[in-house]
Amino acid sequence: MKNVVIFADRDSAELEKLLADNEELNVRTISIDELKDAQKYNPSVIILNCNDNKLKEVAMVTKLTAPTLVAADKFAHEIVFRGDSYDFVNAPIDANEFKLRVKNLLKIKELRDTINQVSTTDELTGLHNRKYLHERLEAEMSRAKRYDTKLSCLLLDIDFFKVVNDMYGYDWGDVLLKKIAEMLKGFIRKEDILTRYGDEEFIVILPNTPEENAFLFAERFRRDIEKMEFIPAGEEEKHPITISGGISSFPFLENVDEDANTLIRYAEHALYNAKKRGKNKIVQFSQINIDY
Repeated sequence: MKNVVIFADRDSAELEKLLADNEELNVRTISIDELKDAQKYNPSVIILNCNDNKLKEVAMVTKLTAPTLVAADKFAHEIVFRGDSYDFVNAPIDANEFKLRVKNLLKIKELRDTINQVSTTDELTGLHNRKYLHERLEAEMSRAKRYDTKLSCLLLDIDFFKVVNDMYGYDWGDVLLKKIAEMLKGFIRKEDILTRYGDEEFIVILPNTPEENAFLFAERFRRDIEKMEFIPAGEEEKHPITISGGISSFPFLENVDEDANTLIRYAEHALYNAKKRGKNKIVQFSQINIDY
């Protein structure tokens, strides 16, 4: 279903009726004063149905969160809105024109979503990519600071991945990457952020998760990878596969820049330490220089 949200300070029954015959649309009318919370309705299109004075107020204080259609009075075209795309339909409203403009804005939203998905998705594994990671991680860091919660970062690296490529070819390297990506998808929670970070590296961001819980998660996954069946074509026995991992958590133990780059950098240090200690290990950044 596509959500069409009408924000109004006047009767919108006519507009609702014009959209009622489209079964793909979920149409609701909300007070114009609730526009600041528009994102919670996940709107595909926003319709503003209000007088010029209220439109001017909205334009000054609100950034539109979806393609927006303004059911405009005579002078509303002079008002400049903040947002990616908006259109006008003049009052009195022509039914066919109104439906066409809503249809066009829905198409804009669909195309925008497609472009965003392509730009933030790893083509091979279907996981999110580094661009998406950095966008989301900044938001998760801000949320952890605001609500004083734990945030952990797990960086995983396939041990001896180059050997797989050299022995069996890059196609089988791709098969292994996709297999591990699918296994990770089955491990994570809905709120976790899973990305392909490098050639054979994956990052899992775990909100509301202290470092010790992230370690238990990673250890469970490491043991499953040890037991996984990876038998390239023409081989009779499985090729042994292991992973190494590094974990970091926010808040940090020392006074450093409290940003996403620091969280990832600490996880990289921990991963390097796991590799240095013989691979097939999970290392917590807080325990480096403690137990070896």
